[in-house]
Amino acid sequence: MGARRIERKIMKIIGVIGAGQMGAGIAQVAAQSGYHVVLSDISLDRAEAGKAAIIGQLQRQVDKGKLTQDDANMASLRIQPVADMAAFASCDLVIEAATEREDIKRQIFGQLGPHLSATAILATNTSSIPITRLAQAASDAARFIGVHFFNPVPVMGLVEIIRGLATSDTTLASVEAFGRSLGKEIVHANDAPGFIVNRVLMPMINEAVFALGEGVASMRDIDTACRLGLNHPMGPLTLADFIGLDTCLEIIRVLHGGTGDPKFRPAPLLVKYVEAGWLGKKAGRGFYDWTGTEPQPTR
Repeated sequence: MGARRIERKIMKIIGVIGAGQMGAGIAQVAAQSGYHVVLSDISLDRAEAGKAAIIGQLQRQVDKGKLTQDDANMASLRIQPVADMAAFASCDLVIEAATEREDIKRQIFGQLGPHLSATAILATNTSSIPITRLAQAASDAARFIGVHFFNPVPVMGLVEIIRGLATSDTTLASVEAFGRSLGKEIVHANDAPGFIVNRVLMPMINEAVFALGEGVASMRDIDTACRLGLNHPMGPLTLADFIGLDTCLEIIRVLHGGTGDPKFRPAPLLVKYVEAGWLGKKAGRGFYDWTGTEPQPTR
């Protein structure tokens, strides 16, 4: 007897909620892969700014000879900035890429639900929050799934797919096929705090912050030691600045709360930096000062 055939939903129109760095990256790779993309944010101006950033990224690819001008123009034309949730009514798949806060994500799902079609799939790009718990706020838990892209999305070749308790086989198969159509490698994670990558990465970043706060070594020496000693492309403190210290803290708190394990306790210095508004590169200052031509340690 042959294996059971699982139906897949054909994707043509993709919605992306959140036009910041992650959402814009997802919208860009989807548009370059031939999908029509509906891109929203809290205002039309923010959504249009997200598209403008994408156009800039596409032009840089053209300038480097990695993309033709015609392909860049076509990708741009496939992206439609919107502000109204009703614009997602025609979408086959909607990916939420808002900030890593559960209350905000739940609010978005509640507002979006009445506008989704009866077959549309809703995915969250959460990097740590349990999918089964988030699915409670979705209109249909069977059509809800975690799809975790990595930053910068056009460069990073991985997507983590996380199935919730109620996620259907069709939803899983459809999102797998979508991810592969973008040229991404797919890995599957169980619905556990932090999934795979952040379960491993965030404790390393957190421990680097502990080491800095305890005076084990200077910021540059910690980053240099990890970069060369572990053969990583950048040190953990630099990486934290790129990710956003607020995002790192939110993920570490999810790991700590979800597992109850004290090894995930947030480093006090990380908490202090976030409270100071030193959120990393996006704020101009984190562990490094990013306002000059070259990043400089802030301590």
